[in-house]
Amino acid sequence: MAPFFSIPEMSLLRSEDMNLVQLIIPVESAHGTISYLGELGLLQFEDLNLDKSPFQRTYANQVKRCIEMVRKLRYLWEQLRKAGLSAARSPPEIDIDLDELEIKLGELEAELRELDGNLEKLKRTHSELTEYLLVLSKASTFFEAARNGATSYQRESSVSSMTREGSMDSPLLLEQEMQTDPSKQIKLGFIAGLIAKTKAASFERILFRATRGNLFYKQLPLDEPVTDPATGVKVEKLVFVCFYSGERARTKITKICEAFGANRYSFPEEHGKRWQLKTEVASRVTEIQSTIDASILERDTVLSAVSYQLEQWTTLVQKEKAIYHTLNMLSFDVTKKCLVGEAWCPVAAKVKVQDALRRAASDSNSQVSTIFQVLHSEELPPTYFKVNKFTEAFQQIVDAYGVPRYKEINPGVFTIVTFPFLFAVMFGDWGHGICILLATLWLVYNEKKFGTQKLGDIMDMTFGGRYVLLLMAIFSIYTGFIYNEFFSVPFHLFGDSAYRCRTPSCSDATTVGLIKYREEPYPFGVDPVWHGSRSELPFLNSLKMKMSIILGVIQMMLGIILSYFNATFFRSSLDVWFQFVPQILFLGSLFGYLSVLIILKWVTGSQADLYHVMIYMFLSPTSDIGDNRLFKGQERVQIILLLISFVAVPWMLLPKPLILRKQHLEKLQGRGYGVLRSSDADALDIDLDHEHEHEEFEFSEAFVHQMIHTIEFVLGAVSNTASYLRLWALSLAHAELSAVFYERVLLLSWSYHNPIILLVGFIVFLFATIGVLLVMETLSAFLHALRLHWVEFQNKFYQGDGYQFSPFAFSSLEDID
Repeated sequence: MAPFFSIPEMSLLRSEDMNLVQLIIPVESAHGTISYLGELGLLQFEDLNLDKSPFQRTYANQVKRCIEMVRKLRYLWEQLRKAGLSAARSPPEIDIDLDELEIKLGELEAELRELDGNLEKLKRTHSELTEYLLVLSKASTFFEAARNGATSYQRESSVSSMTREGSMDSPLLLEQEMQTDPSKQIKLGFIAGLIAKTKAASFERILFRATRGNLFYKQLPLDEPVTDPATGVKVEKLVFVCFYSGERARTKITKICEAFGANRYSFPEEHGKRWQLKTEVASRVTEIQSTIDASILERDTVLSAVSYQLEQWTTLVQKEKAIYHTLNMLSFDVTKKCLVGEAWCPVAAKVKVQDALRRAASDSNSQVSTIFQVLHSEELPPTYFKVNKFTEAFQQIVDAYGVPRYKEINPGVFTIVTFPFLFAVMFGDWGHGICILLATLWLVYNEKKFGTQKLGDIMDMTFGGRYVLLLMAIFSIYTGFIYNEFFSVPFHLFGDSAYRCRTPSCSDATTVGLIKYREEPYPFGVDPVWHGSRSELPFLNSLKMKMSIILGVIQMMLGIILSYFNATFFRSSLDVWFQFVPQILFLGSLFGYLSVLIILKWVTGSQADLYHVMIYMFLSPTSDIGDNRLFKGQERVQIILLLISFVAVPWMLLPKPLILRKQHLEKLQGRGYGVLRSSDADALDIDLDHEHEHEEFEFSEAFVHQMIHTIEFVLGAVSNTASYLRLWALSLAHAELSAVFYERVLLLSWSYHNPIILLVGFIVFLFATIGVLLVMETLSAFLHALRLHWVEFQNKFYQGDGYQFSPFAFSSLEDID
C-alpha cells in the first residue's frame, strides 16, 4: 500500500540499516583481524557457541591468563594509589609481547608483595615499640608511689589479720591459703599497657567487678593519638598500670586485657633497669624508622618506574582479553583451519569493515584473506542510531522506557522539542529560566574538564543531561515571557496594558477589578495588569487549563499520525485501516472537537459553557444548546461526531482479528499438494514443520489482544487527556509558590526597614528559591514531562521492544577498577 504522504529520511528518525554478515577468518590471522575490528568498533558479534560453557571454549586458557593479568594490574594500581602516586604520562610506547608482560607482571607482583609484607611487619614492630616507649615513660611517673602504697597496705593487712582473724572486716585480698599458711603469701604483682580511650571506662569497671575490688588501678592519657599495631589506625589511648595480688587475679586481668584489645608490656620494677630498657627501645625505634623509610623509598622507586607504562599495559591486557573473549564466540569450520563468525553490521559501514579486513590480512602475512559475505536472516536486527553529545541525552530518555524496534520511528527526534517545551509549560518563569540557563552554560563551557573527571552520581547525571537542561531553560524563558513572570513579578516588556484601574490609586484593583480602555490586546503574552487583580486566578486558571488540553490533544494526535507512518513502513494495511483511521476519528471527534471549541471561544469572546456543551453532547445530543452555541449547525455537527466516535469502537475491535483469521485460512487452503520424490520428502516435511511454527494462529488470542488494545485506547483517550491537566496544575503551583516566597518573605522583610531583617529575609528567599523552585520544582516538572512522553505520547505508536546495537569496540572497554 502506498502512503498518502511520506516524511524525509533522517539518521535519527529510523535506525540505521543493518545486515547480518558472515566472516570466515583463517586461524593464523584471526587475532589480528579481531584486533582491527575492535579498533573500528562497527560489528556486533553473535555467539555461535551457546551450547558450550566458558571453560569448554577454544581460547578459554588465554582468557584465564588475561583475567590473572588484570588481577595483577589491579594490584599495581592499588599499590600506586596507596603510595600516593599517580600514573605518569608514558613516553613513546614500547612494544611488548603478552608473554613478556605476563612474566614481568608476575615478577613485579612478587617483589611488591614481599616489600609490602616486610613494610607491614616493620610498621607493626615500630608501633609496638612506640607504645612500649610510651608505657615506660608514662608509667614511671606514678609506678613507685603506687607500688609503695600497695606494699604498705599489704603489710598493714597482714598485721590486722593476726588480731582480727575470722572477722567480717577482714579484707578479701587475704585468701584462705594465706590465713592458714603465712609462708605461702603471694607477692604483689602488676600489669602495664595501653588501652583505647573509648574502652577505658568499661575496662576499669570490669576489672573491679572481676577482682571484687582487690586491685589498685591507675591510668594516664597520652598527649596525642598513637598507631594501633593490630589495625594500623591512629587511636587515642591511655597508659594503665594495674596492681593485683594472687595468681587468680593475674589470670582474670590478663583475659580481660585480651578481650578489650589492651596491649600489655613488661615493666621492670627497678629504676635502673627501666632507664636502660627505655634507652634500648628508643634506639631500636630509631633504627626501625630508618629501615621503614628505606623500604618506602625502594617501593616508591619500583612503583615510579612502573607508573610510566602501567596505563599502556592495562590497555594492552584489556584489549587482549576482549579479543580472546570475542574469538570464543566464533566457531571452527569443518577443516579446523578457519574460524566462522556472524555479526551485525551497519550497511553504511561495510566498506570500512572490508578495508579493515584487508589491512589485517596484509599485516598478518596470511595467504588467504578473510571472506566477508552478507547473510539473509529473519532475526530482528539490533537498533543503532548515530547520536552526538547533543542528541545522546534525549535518546537516553527514550531508551530508558524501551529501545526502539528496528526501523521503528524513534520518539527521540520529537522529544528534543516536545520534552523541554512541556517542561517549560509547567516551569514558566523567565527569571528562574535564566538561573538554570546560567548554570547549564557553565556546565557546557567546562564540559571538556568535567568529561575527564569522575563526578558523583547526581553531578554525573546533571552533567550528562546538560543539553536537555539547556533547552529546558531556553523554553522556560520563552513561556515565562508568555506568562509574564519574573520571580512572580510582571513587567511591561512589550508595550502598554489594554486595561487600567478605575481610580488613579488603583486601590480597588483587587476588589472591583479593571476596565478595558482600548481594543488592541497586549502585544505578547499575558497582560501584566492581570497580576494582583481580583480576576488573576480565574483568568490564569481558565487559560492554562484550556491550553493544557489543546497541547495534550495535539501531542496525542501526533502520536497517532506517527503510528500511520510505522504501519506504512512495515506494509501493514490492517494497522492503517483498522487502527490508525478509527483512532484518529475517535480522538478527533471528541477531544479534537473540544479543542476547536476552546479556540472558537477565545476568538469570538463567547461566554459559552463548554462543560455544559460536552456533557449534554452525550446525555442529550438532540437538545437545543441555547446560549452555549458557538457556530451555526453545532447540534448537527455534534450528532455526527458522536456517531463517528461510536462507530470507531467496533471498527477497532472486530475487523482486524476476523481478517487475520481469513488470511490464515486462505494460506492453509492455498498450499498445494504435489507428487514428491522419496529423496525430497523428508526435507520438505522438515520445512513444512518449520513453517507451521511461524504460521501458528489462534483467533481467540488475536481477538482478546485486539479487545484489550481497543479498551485501552478508548479509556486512555479520556484518562490521557485528563493527564495533560498536570501542565496546568504544576504551572499554577509554581507561580503560587514563587508569589508566596516573593510577597511573604522578601517584601515582608523589606517593609520593616531594618537592614538585618532585610538581610535575613533575602537569605531565606534565596535558599527557598534555589532549594524549592530551582531544584525540587525542576525535578517535579521533569518527572511529569517524562511521564507525559512515556505514557500519553509514546503508547500511541511506540513498541519499544528492540535491543541496542552493542558493537565490539576497544573504545567501550570498562575501567580496570
